[in-house]
Amino acid sequence: MNDLAIFSLTDEHKMIRDAARDFAQSEIAPIAAELDESGEFPQKTVKKMGALGFMGIEVPEQYGGAGLDTLAYVLALEEICRADAAHGVIMSVNNSLYCHGILKFGTEEQKKKFITPVASGKAVGAYSLTEPTSGSDAANMKSRATRDGDSYVLNGRKSWVTSGPVAEYVVVFMMTNPEKKQKGVSAFLLEANTPGLVRGKKEPKLGIRASATSELIFDNVRVPAENLLGQEGEGFKIAMTVLDVGRIGIAAQALGIAEAAYEAARQYAGQREAFGQPIGAFQGTGFKIADMKTRIEAARLLLYNAALKKERSKTSGERFSQEAAMAKLFASETAMYVTHAALQIHGGMGYSKELPVERYFRDAKITEIYEGTSEIQRLVISRQELGLK
Repeated sequence: MNDLAIFSLTDEHKMIRDAARDFAQSEIAPIAAELDESGEFPQKTVKKMGALGFMGIEVPEQYGGAGLDTLAYVLALEEICRADAAHGVIMSVNNSLYCHGILKFGTEEQKKKFITPVASGKAVGAYSLTEPTSGSDAANMKSRATRDGDSYVLNGRKSWVTSGPVAEYVVVFMMTNPEKKQKGVSAFLLEANTPGLVRGKKEPKLGIRASATSELIFDNVRVPAENLLGQEGEGFKIAMTVLDVGRIGIAAQALGIAEAAYEAARQYAGQREAFGQPIGAFQGTGFKIADMKTRIEAARLLLYNAALKKERSKTSGERFSQEAAMAKLFASETAMYVTHAALQIHGGMGYSKELPVERYFRDAKITEIYEGTSEIQRLVISRQELGLK
């Protein structure tokens, strides 16, 4: 992978990228197929990622993080995802959906208690918004949080919680005032061993199988009022703000998957021969290689642009929703295009589990779905362009 001329990486950026690449290729790549087959959560490598600073890259050092910027985050995440997208989504959720919201909206006490162990890799964080009957439509949320003296009592069922089976800490969104619909949603921080919180069914997934995903069931879970994140009724705003950051992470994940599939296809097209010449010499294959490379580099530009705009927002306060949506939309659809083309170039061998191409293909699909489907991204982009709320 070459550095793009339009972006000038600092020595620090190159160092974090190279460190992530070395770790991913030496520690993660050799076990990725086995973990995909077993679905086992990679506790050991996740803890090593934490020790290297990858689980809280943008978190200030005082809270256990690496204190780096958004571009460093996406550079490292790309490299992790080139080796295994399951490790990548664990890293992404920790950094973006979990840590970012607490950093932006939490109190000093909440940051110390709920970020420090997670950013340092000693614990895993989870983000719980989706329910069986609501995803992007938060106004349809059925979970309830009721104030009771100095506590809130949480009841409901959450679904598709990344790291749900293993997380020690959770940020969860529940309805505190149903009459206000979206403006009646609030966010809470809690430890996963709180009485009444039950980890439900673990999802049997098509891809990213080593990333544990499950339901979370809340049965009269009592949390102190001091665990309210932000103000009551601010939950939807917090969730959407966090998802902007999360979409940048998913774009980086998709780019990493696409890069891995492209490199496998490029090498195979140069080595596999048919009719006395490499199959890459045939236009049918060569044109695929050209389109794959072009889409990857375009996705990279959109991703890095979104990362830089997000970094500027730390001082300017500007929104980066559209840039994040465009990066996720294009990168995820690029991942699907590239992995499909890579599998086609490999022919029968691409369909075999002897090679990782079929895993890349399965892993790519989820990037078009979670943290807002491609349809939701198009809605975000178009409504902003048309000046609609």
